[in-house]
Amino acid sequence: MKTIKAFAPATVANVSCGFDVFGFAVEQPGDEVTLTLKKEPGVVVKKIEGDGGRLPLAPEKNTASVAVLAFLEAIDRKDEGVEIYLKKNLPLGSGMGSSAASAAAALVGINHLLGEPLQRKELLPFAMEAERVACGSAHADNVAPSLLGGFVLIRGYDPLDVVGIPTPEDLYCTLVHPHLELKTEDSRQVLRTSIPLKDAITQWGNIAGLVAGLMKPDFGLIGRSLKDVIAEPVRALLIPGFDEIKEKAVETGALGCGISGSGPTIFALSTERELASRTGKVIQQQFQKLKLESEVYVSKINTRGAKVV
Repeated sequence: MKTIKAFAPATVANVSCGFDVFGFAVEQPGDEVTLTLKKEPGVVVKKIEGDGGRLPLAPEKNTASVAVLAFLEAIDRKDEGVEIYLKKNLPLGSGMGSSAASAAAALVGINHLLGEPLQRKELLPFAMEAERVACGSAHADNVAPSLLGGFVLIRGYDPLDVVGIPTPEDLYCTLVHPHLELKTEDSRQVLRTSIPLKDAITQWGNIAGLVAGLMKPDFGLIGRSLKDVIAEPVRALLIPGFDEIKEKAVETGALGCGISGSGPTIFALSTERELASRTGKVIQQQFQKLKLESEVYVSKINTRGAKVV
């Protein structure tokens, strides 16, 4: 086999209370990466589609190629020749893990192409290196669920300790992406560098409650735990109408609603597909009132993660 195509899904990082330590994958949208082995050594990004010409073709700057380069060096095959064709279905700066999806798809593809020398979880450090290039921080709350699927807890980074959390069968995600762009670096700059102990205790209780709610499963507990007192209060200021949007989503019947990653995409969790679809329409209507166009995606939680197509 000389050519292979792989897909990696969008992800919701933070999941309200789980700032920088929690994330989950959805079914759609996602990025596609086609990789072809070539005789000449070196990794080449041949073409990128869907980015409006904004992403770099330089292999040391593109997340898909950075991940492949790190992988090849780790398995001592850095002289391998690889061509990469990247199809971006995820909007840039959307808060849906765009850079992570490109890296995850590339890694699953090259690993399969070369005979699966590494286990899926062993690919994580290379995807994290791609995240470092993309936004300056080697975080795993997008790449881990994109690679592994489901809900993922990043318990620690030194050493890397990633834990999969069981996903209730009847859980649906609504993603609404308004036509705004927020850079991760900008969203991080508005965060406080220290927090009151009272807020920290509230946040700890909510993340523990969210994990327990998923594992029991207890949808009421999940809903009560989807509250962020650290990042959301300040990041909400960057998203027009956020407080009213959140209120309307919960009134519609969603378990909870929050900012996906660093925004501006909004996520909501529901117990039925029809309810998740209705929630998406309500959120979209709120954006329309603000003269903002948006896309709505509804799916079950993706428990498989990135895959070879």
